[in-house]
Amino acid sequence: MRTEVFEPDVTTGELELEERRSLRRVAGLSTELTDITEVEYRQLRLERVVLVGVWTGGSSDDAENSLIELAALAETAGSEVLEGLIQRRSQPDAATFIGRGKVDELRDVVIATGADTVICDGELSPSQLRKLEEQVKVKVVDRTMLILDIFAQHAKSKEGKAQVELAQLQYLLPRLRGWGESLSRQGGGAGGGSGGGGVGTRGPGETKIETDRRRINTRISKLKREIKALRTVRQTKRAKRTNSGVPAVAIAGYTNAGKSSLLNRLTSAGVLVEDALFATLDPTTRRTAAEDGRVFTISDTVGFVRHLPHHIVEAFRSTLEEVAYSDLIVHVVDGAHPDPEGQVSAVREVLGEVGADRIPELLVVNKMDAADEETILRLKRAWPDAVFVSARSGLGIDELHAAIAQRLPRPAKDMRVLLPYDRGDLVARIHRGGQVLDTRHTEQGTELKVRVGEQLAAELENFVAP
Repeated sequence: MRTEVFEPDVTTGELELEERRSLRRVAGLSTELTDITEVEYRQLRLERVVLVGVWTGGSSDDAENSLIELAALAETAGSEVLEGLIQRRSQPDAATFIGRGKVDELRDVVIATGADTVICDGELSPSQLRKLEEQVKVKVVDRTMLILDIFAQHAKSKEGKAQVELAQLQYLLPRLRGWGESLSRQGGGAGGGSGGGGVGTRGPGETKIETDRRRINTRISKLKREIKALRTVRQTKRAKRTNSGVPAVAIAGYTNAGKSSLLNRLTSAGVLVEDALFATLDPTTRRTAAEDGRVFTISDTVGFVRHLPHHIVEAFRSTLEEVAYSDLIVHVVDGAHPDPEGQVSAVREVLGEVGADRIPELLVVNKMDAADEETILRLKRAWPDAVFVSARSGLGIDELHAAIAQRLPRPAKDMRVLLPYDRGDLVARIHRGGQVLDTRHTEQGTELKVRVGEQLAAELENFVAP
């Protein structure tokens, strides 16, 4: 497989990383409980946060790992994590998530630390959000809202921005009441001569929440139409790749497992690389070739996470379908993570949701330079067919090249054809989408022994060598 050498020139990813780091959130600014007066989703202002989790099952390590991941998400969103609290319960409290007695303790921690936001490790109902905010007196954010905020910051393409906004609005719609009780105020006057909005505005009016709900529904409908049109474009491009017979490889995996670094190492794509969750959302596709000359495409995809919000999966379905239509999934795992097995399970769960669980999978354990020997031995016993690499140092990349080439679908039909010298276009197509086993130049033209797919084989029928 051909490996391109990294050049020291500034890449697109480096420029994007520099731009992202040029403006940082200012610590110490309070997050006020303000109403949403416009339908457009506002980027959450998270500065100093306290994390709260409910441990309902599994081991204590599982609960702590979940809260550690929540802290990483909060820091990716630009927050300073001050404290992390875990409560042992059989199930989250239906009213306040953590139980009435623990709310007072949480309030004391918020006051003592000077926090302006509480982030809950779970998806809260509208009533839970409202009641918890009323009692702790600061902004309350759940895990889903936090992930949506990160997606909003990192989406760059038109399709990515539309998908994120759709997910945000679908999540926001049933939770309008959770953003302030004044959303239920009347839009018109109270009738008669009792104040109101002036001449022509008195009457029963319309509540603010009804106005916002109608505007959100209108915007959701528009976004769905835009995404549907963009999905058609994506399907057209995918059909062209399929018809050309070029195999497709998709890189999937947990967020921050090193997918973009691996793509850069394999193809010199210059994609943004950052030690943060969901650093890249927009898929990147590059064309490369195996050592035997077979051309294939390799694509980076959005990272997954435990309990990835359903709104995100639905909104990004057209993007995630790229994985479902691939010929091979390179599943990247963070070997230095405390729970790599849990990451693999979470990724495979999402792959099943988009119908990609039947695609051949190549497990690649990354970050071997940062993993301890005990973990490496344990993972090698658990996954004997996996490839162990380090995208940073280049360790194991040659083995990965060979493993991908071995698993690429090979053209099905062997033929011997005699192509006139003026049909160089067919020779080029055979090299792109098939495999040339033997070449011989004669007076009549180029005689080739090839292995090609059915569609190209049909076009070559008229040139079969005698």
